[in-house]
Amino acid sequence: MRDDWSFLLELAEAEVDRTIQSLPAALRDKVRQLPVTFERQPGVGLRLDGIEPDTLGLFVGEPLGEIGTTTAPLPAQVILFLESIWDAAEGDRTVYREEVRATLLHELGHYLGLDEIDLDERGLG
Repeated sequence: MRDDWSFLLELAEAEVDRTIQSLPAALRDKVRQLPVTFERQPGVGLRLDGIEPDTLGLFVGEPLGEIGTTTAPLPAQVILFLESIWDAAEGDRTVYREEVRATLLHELGHYLGLDEIDLDERGLG
C-alpha cells in the first residue's frame, strides 16, 4: 500500500466530495463556498499557536453566521491534515476515509457556529 502524499490526497479529495454531496441541498450550497485545503500536518506556525502536531483538522476564519462581523485574520477555510489522519487510521484505507469524513463534518460544524459541546451532542466530537 502506498502512503505517499498523492495517494493520501486522492483518497481525501474523493471522500470530501462524497461527504459534501451527501449533505442536504441548502447546506451543501453553503459548504461549497468554503475552501477545504489539505496539508500533511500542522506546520510550525500553527504549532506555535498551540495546535498539536497530531491534529486532524482545523477550521479557521469566521463562522458562517458571523461573516463580516469579526476581524478574523484569515478567510474561512477547513484544513485537513492528511498524514495525521493517516496515522490516526493506522494505515487502514477504510478507517482513513471514515476519519476524513468525520474530521470534515466536525470542522464544518465549527463553520456553522457549533462549539465542541454542540458537536459532541451531535456525535461529531
